[in-house]
Amino acid sequence: MISKIKYLFQKTFGCEIEWIEKISAHGSQREYFRLYSQKITCLAATNEDKLENIAFLDYSNQLSEKGIRIPKIYCQDLDNNLYFIEDLGNTTLYDLIELEKKGEISFQELRNLYHKVIEELPKIQILAGKDFDYSNAYPRKAFDKQSIAWDLNYFKYYFLKLSGIAYNEQELETDFQTLTNYLLSTNCNYFLFRDFQSRNIMIFNNEPAFIDYQGGRKGALEYDLASLLFDAKADLKPEFREELLELYIKEANKYIELDENKFRNYFYAYVYIRIMQAMGAYGFRGYFERKEHFLKSIPFALNNLKYLEENINLDVNIPYLHKIFNEMTNSEKLQNIAKQKLKLTINSFSYKRGYPQDLSGNGGGFVFDCRAIHNPGRYEEYKSLNGRDKLVIEFLEKENDAQLFFENSLEMVSQSIKTYLDRNFTNLSVSFGCTGGQHRSVFFAEKLAKALSQNPDIDIVLKHLEQNK
Repeated sequence: MISKIKYLFQKTFGCEIEWIEKISAHGSQREYFRLYSQKITCLAATNEDKLENIAFLDYSNQLSEKGIRIPKIYCQDLDNNLYFIEDLGNTTLYDLIELEKKGEISFQELRNLYHKVIEELPKIQILAGKDFDYSNAYPRKAFDKQSIAWDLNYFKYYFLKLSGIAYNEQELETDFQTLTNYLLSTNCNYFLFRDFQSRNIMIFNNEPAFIDYQGGRKGALEYDLASLLFDAKADLKPEFREELLELYIKEANKYIELDENKFRNYFYAYVYIRIMQAMGAYGFRGYFERKEHFLKSIPFALNNLKYLEENINLDVNIPYLHKIFNEMTNSEKLQNIAKQKLKLTINSFSYKRGYPQDLSGNGGGFVFDCRAIHNPGRYEEYKSLNGRDKLVIEFLEKENDAQLFFENSLEMVSQSIKTYLDRNFTNLSVSFGCTGGQHRSVFFAEKLAKALSQNPDIDIVLKHLEQNK
């Protein structure tokens, strides 16, 4: 695939790629690469599902023609399931939500961005949705009875079954049908983005741009707004959600006439179906595919359900579903998913062989360069020893700079551990490197593991990459 990317880049831009960087695709099955040259930086996307590629490229053309801010398409090679798109940077709306929680940006800054997103949403749904061609829709042209059935079965079999919530299938199906009929009784002739949530909203030059719309189809206005305002890990406060709901109604009324009370009734019904769809995804990706970070979203979704059950009266009668939701929100097993331990991987390595590979898929972590510390490996009596041997430990313990180095390292790692636990992260990596990966790096890795070993909230995995060969 790399050779195909290089060939298409040369053909499209008339120059060589200087550097290729693979980037995270979150929950997607697609793969993304950032391509650098002096002339241009762009993203290469690869996806084995050709029909999904066709939908994305077709939708991109249609949305772009109607003035929606999406990534430009530079070129495509459908025979090789490859296309190049505009690089909109690395910052999503979700990233800024996390920065606001840490106090690194103000709530007002985040609020202004949400307002911009809300102002754009009706343009996508109503203006761009007018006369939209769904010929290449994937996997379905409308959010219809079949689409809703898929989502509800996703919830039933991949969340309820796998999480151990018992249910009567006939009673559940009865309420599913009642809810489906109600959802489809509103106007369902707008463009439904399908996955309109904070990770699919890029912030580029302080303006929102939109990605991952290839699942779009004809549907109701309420669905995408439900996706945004009840985005589980965004964890928006109820009063802020209400502010954004009121703003949306005001903006949508610029293009069509909305009955506010009727819209609100349908909106909360669509919130329920969106939460159930999302929980099906969390179950499938978490329980079935063993991707732990999806499980971390479950407690946030449960909090949203709890809020709905305590504050919203639906204009549709689904008593058995409410019984199931009550069991879910009171399930200790589901709530305790958020209390899984943090896996702390501590490595020692040799710079001669390069940086350790992060196998968690999260990237990041700490890499501490021990080469400024006095090296016992320069002396004959220590050359055959390593950082676990008593003589090497005694040598380094006498060095004041080694003690200061360790104290500073421990303080930084401890601060991150606390934050990671607070934010329900699952993995943190810390690596110590020296020239040979034998003395100093091993010493500091061992010392850090020992210092943190009494923390009951973390599991430590210690790896000496050169010593284990």
